[in-house]
This record gives sequence, structure tokens and C-alpha cells, in this order.
Amino acid sequence: MGQSGAPAMTLEGRRIEVHGTVQGVGFRPWIYRLASEEGISGRVRNDASGVTIEAFGRPDALRSFLRRIESDAPPAARVRTICAESIAPEEGSGFEIEPSRADGDRGVSIPPDLATCPECLREVLDPADRRYRYAFTNCTHCGPRFTIARDTPYDRRSTTMAAFRMCSRCEAEYLNPLDRRFHAQPIACPDCGPRLRLVTATKQGPAEAGAASDDPILVAAAQLREGAIVAVKGLGGFHLACDATAPAAVRRLRERKRRDEKPFAVMVPDLAAARRVAVIDDAEARLLQSVERPILLARRRSGSGLATEVAPGSPLVGVLLAYTPLHHLLLAEAARPLVMTSGNISDEPMAAKDGEALERLAGIADLFLLHDREIENRCDDSVARVIAGEPVVLRRARGYVPRAVKLLRPVARPVLACGAHLKNAFCLAAGEQAWLGPHLGDLDSLEACRSFEEHLGRLERFLGVKPELIAHDLHPDYFSSAYAQRRPEPRKVAVQHHHAHVAAAMAEHGLEGPVLGLAWDGTGYGTDGSSWGGELLLARYDGFERLATLRPLRLAGSDQAIREVWRIALAALDDAFDGQPPLESLPLFARVPPRDVAVIRQMIARDVHAPRAHGAGRYFDALGALGLVRTRSSYEGQVALEWNLVAEEGEVGTYPFELQQPGDSPAQADLRPLVRAAAEELVRGVAPGRVSARFHNAMADVAASLVRLAARQRGRRPVVLTGGCFQNAWLVEGVMRRLQGAFEVYLHREVPPGDGGIALGQAVVADALARG
Repeated sequence: MGQSGAPAMTLEGRRIEVHGTVQGVGFRPWIYRLASEEGISGRVRNDASGVTIEAFGRPDALRSFLRRIESDAPPAARVRTICAESIAPEEGSGFEIEPSRADGDRGVSIPPDLATCPECLREVLDPADRRYRYAFTNCTHCGPRFTIARDTPYDRRSTTMAAFRMCSRCEAEYLNPLDRRFHAQPIACPDCGPRLRLVTATKQGPAEAGAASDDPILVAAAQLREGAIVAVKGLGGFHLACDATAPAAVRRLRERKRRDEKPFAVMVPDLAAARRVAVIDDAEARLLQSVERPILLARRRSGSGLATEVAPGSPLVGVLLAYTPLHHLLLAEAARPLVMTSGNISDEPMAAKDGEALERLAGIADLFLLHDREIENRCDDSVARVIAGEPVVLRRARGYVPRAVKLLRPVARPVLACGAHLKNAFCLAAGEQAWLGPHLGDLDSLEACRSFEEHLGRLERFLGVKPELIAHDLHPDYFSSAYAQRRPEPRKVAVQHHHAHVAAAMAEHGLEGPVLGLAWDGTGYGTDGSSWGGELLLARYDGFERLATLRPLRLAGSDQAIREVWRIALAALDDAFDGQPPLESLPLFARVPPRDVAVIRQMIARDVHAPRAHGAGRYFDALGALGLVRTRSSYEGQVALEWNLVAEEGEVGTYPFELQQPGDSPAQADLRPLVRAAAEELVRGVAPGRVSARFHNAMADVAASLVRLAARQRGRRPVVLTGGCFQNAWLVEGVMRRLQGAFEVYLHREVPPGDGGIALGQAVVADALARG
């Protein structure tokens, strides 16, 4: 007892390690303010694996401090784990923010790039503010992060902003723990930060566009209004922009970019503008306005004013909100929606460096809006859609990368998973974290393969991860598989495509397994050497059993059939009608020369270059070709998507099918009755939208029936829906309705259901198999 009779104050100490996305989001100044409020003394610092706090105070104050770290973190922070241990107390009256340390276990705690916050946008639009109309305004709540980072820990000297020396006013903000820009690493202002310039590409090199005194944004906006195509350097690379309401400008961009029909994304300044071009519900509005700012796929509004050429043949439009001050300023001056599509020629990686853009985009863009802040990490826009009331990320890149997926079971050794051939994204896993790299696209070109190796090497360096185990697709001819075999690490594991799909969903949702995994997509190399894609697997991480599949279709010409979808339609009809389909009554075959039909029939009959394919996606192609009267697909998944989008709302009819159990082989859904019924309705003149709806209902019936059959035979398990077909909202919601109440059903959310998420599954499967 003290002289006054009151108990002496007990002082305790805690070392607190916080892991997750806790650097570059204002976490340390927030801890500083929190410590002041709770009467805590001590210190906080960044290190290579997160944030470390040494805190001293009364036991009740420390408990409150810890509780608030977990519950009240800054909006852009993602606290994954908090570890606290007792340490000897220290007397002290203050709390300080220490310089970062690079020792210890490395782990990317850099956040993804963050959309402009309301406070910064107000400054940019305020004529009285010193950052008025400054295109690189940011603070700890917004701005570039991953795309400018060169190393960890995330400090200015480890970013491309190291080239810009802060002025005295920026430095004062940067050093003030109570300022919104305290340790905002990209902090800048017109006096000391990056600058814009507008150039044209000529044979002699870049030439300045306009007078030196001209505002580049004003000039670029005026040119956009006149129909020009402008290459705009953004956060993670270049966009190609044009007036989205001008058919001629959009057509010109399509011709120059060599992109026949694939939709373009449209950028608008705010939610009100988005609702003028698309029908957006509350869930979609939340996704559109989220800090990740993905491209949202939504229904195009009738009378939107958008050129039809933006998304020919599709009722959807990809809309995204401005996410940098540069975008906000450009849209304000252009005063119209802008096409904002990746700065590349189709199938090439997005341009990210000035010289690269000026060389590769010279034949596309009329002008280049450049700046002198380098992009270190190329990162395209993410794409998402609301399905069954919740967001589903279809392309995972800016806004999500490099956020880690927490693994239920830590991997035993560091793993590199090389991903798929299409829509590639690799994965690195160490301990309880798995990092998916940014979307890289299809590995069909030399440039894409180089980009794969470049990005992978950079993320390995960031993480300090040295893989000991390499996972790859079972298909031997994929670039990603060949790359895996070239790696020096001795342990390689080939993972079946659909097993990896199911395991990715399991890992995302922390499911221990086994699960019933419906893996429906276009194609994947099976363990028997055939093409799978309509699979129901009883899956664990270390193995699977193929319980059911779909009756296969012949792909005459193999990959050529996927482009010329009439071939798949012909194979489905011949199979369903025993070689006597009513081709003359189906409009599709009026567009195909009879000689070509005869050649394809011979290939199928003689089994010449006509492999069997079990893919669910091939049935979507076949029926879509018939209903839409489409002979060709100009991009992967086009016909299936358009077939889904014409489905008539409210239609509850369906088509028949049969389930067969051939001996010891997997059960098989025979879809010949479905094909016959749909074709006969088309011949009778039933509207394609009604046929599409009934087809989709039937496919949902097939999926649910296979799950129920498996549950009767093997027991009820959680169900995961994975693979590219489950990007189809009608199909997903139909399957969920049919299984509701009887099964727990899981759909991907932040990990893409298509091939862009498959590397996560490869990583956890390889780890499980390597454990033996």
C-alpha cells in the first residue's frame, strides 16, 4: 500500500505482433493515437512480416488496447492474426513510432492499391487547396501501394517514389503522427511529386503534344471528345481510352486493338453516373464502390447512351468507377463515360513502362498521357460480379493482389504453384499464407510467358520465399507445366485440373474435406488422358475420386471446334439423334457449307482428330450455337455467356436427361434427351430465350441430381461449386436453390472460380501429396 492507503498502480508489458495487410494503410499512426487514448506508453514499428508493438500500461488499459486493435482497425487494413506475449514493464510517459526494420521473416503486408478516398478527392476539387487538380494526391487511406513497391518493408525508399524528394510541407505532413499523411509513402504535391505530360509517338520518338503551358488533362479530354484514342498511364499499367458514347471511336479502337467482339469496360466518375449506364442494385453498388474498385459486370440500362460497339451482342456492361485523381479529373473534363480497356493488343500483357507503351501502342493510340512515377508491378483491373447476392471475383488483380489467403492447414514447406494455361495466375504459399499473383491472361504468346516469369520472380523476392515444392497442371504441353519442369527444385507435383479447382474452393473457405466438388468448365486434362470438364469429385486435399461426369462430345479439330462452335453443335446433334438430326430445319446450318458438315461428320465417324470432351462448357457452346445461330466464337466463353444472357426471366420449364451408372466407371449424365428436346423446340420456333432458360434449368437439375446421387452412395458432404461454368449466375443460383436446406453449398468469392484461381488449389494439393 502507498502512504495514502491506495493500492500501487500495476504496470505490465506486452509485445504484440500484428500480421495481415497492416503496412501502407495508416496503421502505425492509428496505433499511436489509440495508445494515447488508452494511456499506453511504448513503441510501434513496421518489420518484414507486419507490425510489432511494445506496449506498457495498466492491465485493464492493455486489455482494451488489444481489443480495439482487433475490432477497430483502419478501413483498408486487414488484420489476420494478433499475437501477444508478456514482457518486462518499462516506465515511460510517451509512445513513439520507430523506423521500420527489414529483419525477421518476410511476408508481404503491403496492401493492394487503394482507390482515392473522399478526403483526397475533396482536396483535388478544392481551388483553395494546395493539391487542387493534382493527379497524384493520396494519403494513408488511398493511392498506389503494390504497384510502386520494390521491396519490403513498405517504406518510401523501397518504392518508385524514392526518386522524388519531399518538399518541406509534404515532409511536415509525413512526419506528423496526427496527420492523415503520416508515413503515406507515395505522398506528393505539385511542388515535389510526379508530373503529367502529353505526347504523340513518332518515328523519331515521342513528341510533346500542345504547348508547354497546356494542361495535359484538358488537352487529352478535348481530344477524347473529338474521337481520339488516348493511352493513359494509370496505377498498374496503361489503359486505352476513348469516348464510350461515340460508335466511330469505339469501332476504331476495336480495329486497332484487334478485338472483334469482346466487351470493353466503361469508366464513370461516381455511382450516380454508373446507374445511368447500368442497372445496379444495392449489393452491386457496394461492390462497385468498395476500396478494391473492380470492373462490375451489370445489366446495361436501356437508353444509356453507350455505343452498341462497347459490348456488341451483350446485355451486360463492365462498369468501373474512377479510382485515381487522374481518372476523376479526366472524366470531369471529358464529361462523358470513357472506354477504359487494357493497354495492349489482344492477348498481350498490359503495357506498364513508358517506352514499352510508346512502342507497342503506337499503332493504336493517337496520344499518350504519361507521368514520371514508375510502375514497378504491372497489375490489370479486377473484374467481379454479384452472384447469389454476394460478390464473386472473376479476375483477381488490382485491389486484391497481393492480399494473402489464410490457409486452414499451413503448408509444410514453401510451394510454388504455376497455375493454368488460360487466365493464368500463379500462387506462392508459405506457412499459413498463400499469395495469388496478379491475373496474367492466357500463356499463348512469348510476351505473356515473359510476363509470367517476371512477375513470379518479383513476388518471390518480395516474400523472401524460396520454393521447395513446385506444383503444376497435369497437362504436359502447357507453358506453366514446362516452366515447372525447368525449375531447379527437385520436387515437382502434377495436379489434376479439376482436383485443383475443388481444392482452391476448399482452401478459400477453410474446408477440411472431404467435399463433393462440382467442377464444371470447358476442358481440363484428365488422369486417363481424356478431356474432363463436367466432373463431380469426392475430394480431399491429398486425393479424389471421380464419382460422376457428363456424356462426352466429340471435338472435331480439337481446339478448332472451340472456336468454330457449329462443330460442337453438330457433334451433339448427331449423338442425340443417332446421326439423323434435323439440320435442314435449324438456321445454324444454313450458314455452314454442306461440304464442311460432311467433312466434320467423317472426322467424328472415323475418330480422326476428334477427341472426346466431357466439359459442361461444351454443352453450353453447342446449345448456344444452335439457339443464337452462331458459327464462331471470337473469344473464350463468348457463346456460353451470350446464351446465358438471353435466358428468359421467370421461365421454369426444363428438359429431360438420364443418369447412368456403368459398372465401376463414374456415373454419367446422358444429355442426349436434353439436346433432342431443345433442338425440336427450336425447329418448332420456340423463342431462343425460352430454350436457353429451360436449358439452364436442366443443367441445374443435372448438377443437383448428381450431388444427391453421390450423397446417397457416399454420404452427405459439403458441396463446392467451382470451374468457369459457375461464373454463370443463372446456373449457380439454380443449383443453390435445388440443394438449399439439404447441403452446405460453397461458391468462390475472392478467389476466381475459373482458371485464375486454380493455382491456389495446386499449392494445397501438392503440399498434401508431398506430406505422404
